[in-house]
Amino acid sequence: MNRSEKPEACLILKSVRGRYVIASPDGSLKDCTARGIFRKKGQEPYVGDWVYAEQDVITELLPRKNEIIRPPLANLDQLCFVVSMCEPQPNLRLLDKFIAVSAYKKIQPLLLLTKIDLASCEKIYQLYQSISVPVLLVDYQKPETLEAVRKAFQNKISALTGNSGAGKSTLLNALDESLSIPTGEVSQKLGRGRHTTRHAQLYPLKNGGYIADTPGFSTFETMRYAVIHKEELADCFAEFAEYQHSCQFHDCSHTCEKGCAVLEAVKMGKIPASRHESYCAMYEEAKQIKGWELS
Repeated sequence: MNRSEKPEACLILKSVRGRYVIASPDGSLKDCTARGIFRKKGQEPYVGDWVYAEQDVITELLPRKNEIIRPPLANLDQLCFVVSMCEPQPNLRLLDKFIAVSAYKKIQPLLLLTKIDLASCEKIYQLYQSISVPVLLVDYQKPETLEAVRKAFQNKISALTGNSGAGKSTLLNALDESLSIPTGEVSQKLGRGRHTTRHAQLYPLKNGGYIADTPGFSTFETMRYAVIHKEELADCFAEFAEYQHSCQFHDCSHTCEKGCAVLEAVKMGKIPASRHESYCAMYEEAKQIKGWELS
């Protein structure tokens, strides 16, 4: 290769203790380390990063379009939240935090509603459709619903997350049987279980694209994915955009002020009340964030 030529960009698929598995454009895999200079610069290669590598060493990180903190993932096209209609019950506060983080990181959110045969999904479906968040229903008795999810994942880098017990593993198996994830047990392919070491990894889907499974959780901390300053929070609620610059005071928090156009829109039913309640709760949490956490 001519010294002036750049090698082909490769995608990091897996990261474990300073070693990386990267995929070349032709699909071949290579095990690599990273140059020590990244650590000196305060940089760290993430799963999802596009990189240049020479002689099994990552030599350059290409610019990222986004990243999330934990698990460390970069360049996501969409963040997919699996929402169970029962066992566990849907948590709107959790959903709204997820959607806010997606907006803040400029990642497309996608809601996947599961267990819809056990409880009605109509209210949640209508609520999030009304604020232009894509929502797909998952019914394992209707193959067309799974096909719609496959199309949503095709040729994209996606991360799948949600409450523990929401059915992420079941959904992944249904989308691509080659993953062979035993539900409720330790996965031989993903290496997940109650006491297994967790690591970030992208898994290729047979119809094109990659999916990152993330650990389930019972509560959601915004800081797990991003730290959002209180002054930036309103911009993460897309339905506020039409009203937030029409408030009486330019520094309106949209929580309790007189002359607040957002509050008036909530009162008139133009902004869902549950969404504004989530915003107010997140605003109070953001007020508690220390300055060093925003650096």
